[in-house]
Amino acid sequence: MHTPINSREAFFLASVMAMAMASSAAVAREDTQSTPRQDTQSTQCRPAGPLVQISELPEASGIAVSRSVPGRLWAHNDSGQAQLFALDVHGKVTARVQVTGAKVEDWEAMAVGPCTGGSCLFIADIGDNSAKRQSVTVYRMAEPSENDAAVKGADAIEMKYPDGAHDAEALLVTPDGSILIVTKGETGPVNVYRAPADARPGATVTLERIGMSIQGKAAQEQRITDGAVSPDGQWIALRSRGSLVFYRTSDFLKGQWNEVRRVDLAALREPQGEGIALGSNNTVYLAGEGGGKGQPGTFARFTCELQS
Repeated sequence: MHTPINSREAFFLASVMAMAMASSAAVAREDTQSTPRQDTQSTQCRPAGPLVQISELPEASGIAVSRSVPGRLWAHNDSGQAQLFALDVHGKVTARVQVTGAKVEDWEAMAVGPCTGGSCLFIADIGDNSAKRQSVTVYRMAEPSENDAAVKGADAIEMKYPDGAHDAEALLVTPDGSILIVTKGETGPVNVYRAPADARPGATVTLERIGMSIQGKAAQEQRITDGAVSPDGQWIALRSRGSLVFYRTSDFLKGQWNEVRRVDLAALREPQGEGIALGSNNTVYLAGEGGGKGQPGTFARFTCELQS
């Protein structure tokens, strides 16, 4: 079940989310990092509903917008069964889908992107709190149809970093099918890595680092917990527990971390903000963990318009 947060908190959200915050968080930085440039562009953000609780997703980590079933979102927990949850746009669980043959070490993110069969789901088993994994896995599978109870034949693409293990929670898939991983900033600086275009199951591929560090080792509230690409491919958003930052995709893919706008998420009062998805009509979906001890996960929806 999903339960709305009380009206006082919803009002607080509405009043704060109506403005975008352009200030950058103070973080420790390395000499090799790239300094983000902030544009003066206007951004309007406003809530499209209250924060709701989802008991089925106490460890909600990844969220993505379906391209095959209108009005459907996909979400998952970061541990337990290899299982996807279908949500409606209000955060209600409408179905569960087993991912046959996949394993769960630390599922942290998901995305929907193009593949040979049309629309595919990409699930990122990339969490590594101790930065010790020799490789990480991205599962790729055809997006389930509306009535599927299970999906089979998920491709397991093994990847390794060129500079040692990293903890990461953000997966991006661009309109041309490029797979990007953004490191968290807890075990090292925040960096972006791209998989080779010919990445296939059956062999471990080496990721390529794009550009310089976005920032140094991040403060807890600014560690990157997920990212998303807008449906039109023009924008990339990275989120942390405390904020949401927009970049132009054209800059981002060149390693130019020009921060267009930063939105403060503190008013949401998420116990542990984790996932983000960008939908049509400038809609932003957020998912979060319940904060431990089996507490329900959270779901939020708002709009954030950026001028091209």
